[in-house]
Amino acid sequence: MATIAFHTELVVPVAGGPLTVAVAGPGEPGAAPLVLGVHGITGSHRSLAVPARHLAARDITFLAPDLRGRGASAGLPGPYGLDAHVADLMAVLGYWGAERAVLTGHSMGAYIVARLAAAHPGRSAGVVLVDGGLPLPVAPGTDTGAALEAVLGPALARLRMEFASPADYRDFWRRHPAFADRWSPDVESYVDYDLDGPLGALRSKVVESAVRADGRDLLDSAAAGKAVAAVPAPVVLLRAPRGLADEPCPLLSEAMVDEARRAVPGMRDVLVADTNHYLIVLGTREAAAVAAEIARVTASVGPHAVDSAPSTSLSGNVNGAPDAGRGLAPTTDGNRRQESGWR
Repeated sequence: MATIAFHTELVVPVAGGPLTVAVAGPGEPGAAPLVLGVHGITGSHRSLAVPARHLAARDITFLAPDLRGRGASAGLPGPYGLDAHVADLMAVLGYWGAERAVLTGHSMGAYIVARLAAAHPGRSAGVVLVDGGLPLPVAPGTDTGAALEAVLGPALARLRMEFASPADYRDFWRRHPAFADRWSPDVESYVDYDLDGPLGALRSKVVESAVRADGRDLLDSAAAGKAVAAVPAPVVLLRAPRGLADEPCPLLSEAMVDEARRAVPGMRDVLVADTNHYLIVLGTREAAAVAAEIARVTASVGPHAVDSAPSTSLSGNVNGAPDAGRGLAPTTDGNRRQESGWR
């Protein structure tokens, strides 16, 4: 059984109703240092449970909302979109009484915190982007719905499926290439939390219309490039060398990262070795590496500047935890004409 660091749930008033926010660490309103963690497009706060556990052990408060249309916040209505999430996160900071926080996001969450920091730089004590946040190369005229289907695959398909039991839902995820060799109690906890409904007709809590609305913003490479280029220092990028299906083509290519380094001087770039897009936050070794970078930022903000480093790579043996690689074929077409978001 996974050890869940989250001990309290806040109910934060936002447009349309209550947003649920999980709390790990010291857990007192106004407590510092404070990290605001934001999950991905079809996830929940439980996808960040492992980094939260490591940070709580360091007496760092970690707030992790279920975004609008996900988890316990699934009942919140639209309009959706990344700017709606930014407004919700501002409400979370206000509810907690926090002037600033270290902002960290995984996948889509990275795009959200980049927008928040760019729009409200005074509320950012540092930004940690985890396998996301950089403008994605999108070919002109791309059908965003089809692009989401191609990128998310079974993570999106499951939103239209029913499952007879929690065991059936676990089996569905066990077959996902990202988890086939790395199932764990933490992954199981993340999967179980996502279920809702009666036995025989269980479904994911995630609202598909929210995913599709957010996905349109996510694929707006111009907006993403503008946001991340405006994020105030310190900025850290952690990335996985493999993609959502554990394929050897990562979400963030070396070319994309090179462009980001030019657009965001001083950005610290950390390649977390031998992992994929999901396990960078759900794997024990990888999440420890992510938490260590977040803790480094929390310890360095204030009167002290975070030291910048051009790039680094974390070995496959951090904390001594095992890892396993796969070798599936890339799913992207590198020959298509693509459009950069850096302008």
